Amino acid sequence: MSKLSNKSLAAARPAVSGPRLNDVIERARTIFADRNLRFTDLRQQVFTEIASTNGAIGAYDILERLSVKGTRLAPISVYRSIDALLDAGVIHRLESKNAYFACRRHEHQSKGRPIFLSCERCGSVSEVAAQGVFDLINAIARESGFEPKVKFVEVSGVCPQCAKRADRDGTK
Repeated sequence: MSKLSNKSLAAARPAVSGPRLNDVIERARTIFADRNLRFTDLRQQVFTEIASTNGAIGAYDILERLSVKGTRLAPISVYRSIDALLDAGVIHRLESKNAYFACRRHEHQSKGRPIFLSCERCGSVSEVAAQGVFDLINAIARESGFEPKVKFVEVSGVCPQCAKRADRDGTK
């Protein structure tokens, strides 16, 4: 199991399902086709498990979910699918949790790189355009003679929904 078990987050945030999930899967299929890549059945199954959660999910959680649905796989099969999904840009890796989440902003080229906002309470993950953060990191690093290779910036904290809930419950 990953350090952040999806079971504990299930009650905190509703799963992505129905038409919304179908739209996300179709968008991934289109991205694979546009890049002349194969969106195999296994890649789609792995992507569906990742995209159906509002948070990040670990590889072994994906394996467990697929197993419950009758698909038994070796971990390497899931990791290979994850690698293909990462390469295509339809998922991202949340380094701090060694877990993956579906990209919900596919305009990175036009709006710049995002930072990842990870809620410590409910486990939700969102992306916010923040090219300026990366530009600043690059400038500061280069002033020091360092050649940066920043791939992401991750910020943990409390999402607006959990903050409202805490205010309402008086449990900051």
